[in-house]
Amino acid sequence: MIDKIKNSFIRFKSSPAFTGFALFSVALILNIIIRGPVDFFSAQSMGTLFSKNTPIILVTMAQAVLLISGTLDISIGIQLALVNVVVIMLPQELGMSIPMAWLIGILVSLGISAVGGFLVAVLRIPSLIATFALTFVIMGINVLIMNVPQGSVPKAYYSAYDSVLFGFLPVGAIIILGVALMWVVVKKTKFGKHIYAVGANPRNAFAAGINPTVTIMKAFLFKGLITGIAGISLTLMIASGNPLQVESYGLKSLAAGIIGGLGFGGWGSMACGIFGAGFLVLIQNAVYYFFNFIQGFIDGFQITSYWQNFISDLIVMLGLLMTTFTARAQREALKQGLSRQIKGGKKNA
Repeated sequence: MIDKIKNSFIRFKSSPAFTGFALFSVALILNIIIRGPVDFFSAQSMGTLFSKNTPIILVTMAQAVLLISGTLDISIGIQLALVNVVVIMLPQELGMSIPMAWLIGILVSLGISAVGGFLVAVLRIPSLIATFALTFVIMGINVLIMNVPQGSVPKAYYSAYDSVLFGFLPVGAIIILGVALMWVVVKKTKFGKHIYAVGANPRNAFAAGINPTVTIMKAFLFKGLITGIAGISLTLMIASGNPLQVESYGLKSLAAGIIGGLGFGGWGSMACGIFGAGFLVLIQNAVYYFFNFIQGFIDGFQITSYWQNFISDLIVMLGLLMTTFTARAQREALKQGLSRQIKGGKKNA
C-alpha cells in the first residue's frame, strides 16, 4: 500500500500538473494563515470566492484545451462579454425566456469559436494574430448589440448562483466540476487523444491518419462550449450587461494555464488550468487580505489597490518563471527516460 502511494506520488511529481499543484498549495496555505482556517473555509467565504472567480477558472479550462492542441485564443475574454450582452438583451428587448437566452448565448459562443477555428485551422493564420484581430471584431459586435452597460438579471437567478448547497458546496464549484467531468469523458474519446497528437506534432499526427484541421476545429468548438458556460456565469456574477468587460481574461487565462504547467502543444491537462487559475485567484485574495490586516494593525497605514495589484502580479510573474523552468526540466527528463528505454530495447533485441 505504501509502495503504491509512493509510486503514485513519483508519477504525479513528473506530471505537468505537479508544479501548478505545488504553487496552488502554497497560495492556499498563505490564505489559511492570513485569514485563519475557520474564516477561510466558512460557507460565506467559499461561496464568495467561487462566485466571483468561476468565470476566470472556466476560461482557463477552455484555454487549456487549445493550448494542448497547439493553439490559443486571446479573444476568449471578450467572447465572455459577447455571451453576456446576448443573454441580457434577448430577454430585455425580445421578451425571450432566460433559459432560452442562455442556450442562444452558448450557440453564439460556439459560432464565434467556429470563426476562430476556421481562421486558424483552415486558413492557417497563426492563432495569436487571428484571435487578436478577432478581439476587435467581437468588440464591435458587442457594442452594436449593447451600446452602453445596462440590463439586469432576476434576483432568483443570481441568488441561486451565489448560494452554497448543503452548507459547504458553492454552486460555482459544481459548475467547474461539471466542466471538468466533461473533459474527463472527452479525453477518453478519439477526439481527446487526437488533440494531444496534433498538439505534439501535426505532421506526425497527419501521417498517422489524424486530420489536424478537423481536430483543431473541434478543439475551438469545445472551447466555445466552455466559454458559453463561463459567459453565463459572468452574467450571473455581475447581474447586468457590459459590452467591453473582461477583455483581460484572454491574457490572464494564458498566464494561469502556463503557471499550472500547460505547454504549447501536447503537454498538460485540464488539471493544469484549474491549478493555475486557482493560484491566480488565491494569490490576489491573499494579497488583498494581507494588506487589510496590516491596515487594521498599523494606525495610519494606507496602500492603494494599484500597489496590491503590482505585488500580486509580481508574485504571478515569479510563478510563471518557476513553472517555465520546471516544465523544461520535466521535458528533458522525459526525453532522457524515453531515450534510455529505446537504447535498452535495442540492446535486448
